[in-house]
Amino acid sequence: MEQVGGYAEPRCNLNEGYSRKGSALAYLGRFEEAIAAYEKGLELEPGNQQLATGLAEVRKQAESSKLETAKLFEKLKANPQTREWLKDPDYVRMVHKLALNPFDTRVLEGKMDDQRVLTTISVMLGLDMSMDVDPPASESKPTPPPKKEEPPKPKYEDVPENRRLALQEKDLGNECYKKKDFDNAIKHYQKAIEHDSSDITFYTNMAAVYFELKEYESCIKECEKAIDIGRENRADFKLIAKAFTRIGNAYKKMEQWKLAKTYFEKSMSEHRTPEIKTLLSEVERRIVEEEKKAYIDPVKAEQEKELGNEYFKKGDYSTAVKHYTEAIKRNPDEAKLYSNRAACYTKLAAFDLGLKDCQRCCDLDPKFIKGWIRKGKILQGMQQPAKALAAYQKALELDPSNAEALEGYRACSTQLNSNPEEVRKRAMADPEVQQILSDPAMRCILEQMQQDPHALQDHLRNPDIAAKIHKLLESGLIAIH
Repeated sequence: MEQVGGYAEPRCNLNEGYSRKGSALAYLGRFEEAIAAYEKGLELEPGNQQLATGLAEVRKQAESSKLETAKLFEKLKANPQTREWLKDPDYVRMVHKLALNPFDTRVLEGKMDDQRVLTTISVMLGLDMSMDVDPPASESKPTPPPKKEEPPKPKYEDVPENRRLALQEKDLGNECYKKKDFDNAIKHYQKAIEHDSSDITFYTNMAAVYFELKEYESCIKECEKAIDIGRENRADFKLIAKAFTRIGNAYKKMEQWKLAKTYFEKSMSEHRTPEIKTLLSEVERRIVEEEKKAYIDPVKAEQEKELGNEYFKKGDYSTAVKHYTEAIKRNPDEAKLYSNRAACYTKLAAFDLGLKDCQRCCDLDPKFIKGWIRKGKILQGMQQPAKALAAYQKALELDPSNAEALEGYRACSTQLNSNPEEVRKRAMADPEVQQILSDPAMRCILEQMQQDPHALQDHLRNPDIAAKIHKLLESGLIAIH
């Protein structure tokens, strides 16, 4: 400032002189003086862009400084030590100057020994500079004795005696629970209830102990008490939901899935959470599984199968499907039942359903030749000769002399050979086939198979390559003789 203070006086270099002076004043936080410097420069040279830009910037800084000043006073009001000083007008004026000109040392001249200045600066900077410092000596006021530290207030000072004792017992019970000292935890929770029987958490905490001890019936009883107490005393619905959830978990551990479902649903009605929804979905799935298991009866399955056979012979395929479906429910792992129902679907021209049953049949019993033959026939009906050929080939691997499989295989081979171009077009429309043929490694393998048919067995040992070769066989693009 000493360098630029007189710089603005000569008429030459006006814009730079006032610009530097305004900038220096702004840096020192003396925004009003900075604005005056820029405005004086603009009076002498109104169109100067540098001065106009500097003036606009300083005005923004001044406005921002006002906001910061307001925030500083909020901080000082919130601080118990500085709050009282704000009643002193001299202190308020000093804070205003300090806030507007934080870098101006003139503001602090003669005040560095004032403890209030250091405390105010610490509040401005957000620092904790609290220390055992005596206030400055005053002729009129004697130095007050140092304040004695007050002992910490008891944890449950402002509650009735019975409530205080109950909460203390609960805390002791919680400590024992964390240490897995469950016997003592129960004793403390019981004492808490003796002092105050209206708190739902005493009961749910005790239920948690019984749950850990695998005493699920006792856990359920305590939770039921908790729910009743909670309703009587209008407890938070989240606490009631927690009690219902614990009952549900107890029944879940006891594998009483339907009761667990009931209580998880009750918990959801009190307070819906993703965790409870997951638990509910889990027990619902287990209920379905248990019902399926309970329904299994191979004897009744055989009876339903015989009824299905009778209706199939009569040509009443829809009724036959109903009986085969019931038989499958009674014995879902019997492959022949799926094959029989697939035969009905074939007669009803429901080829998609029939194919699905055939696939299930072959998965359950890959050596059941009728499943493969029936699959081949359905695929023929769906005009997929290449896939049908692969199914018949599986059947012939099980019984090379099976007349039905041989007949189907020859029919599919003839169909494929009679119109190879159509087969190729249909195969190339399949994205999976396109991907296989675009693989350079697979093209090399196919060329090797043409030159050396015995190489096929080596390649089929690799599951990935075998799957791709079977896909090409199903598409009709390649054949193995």
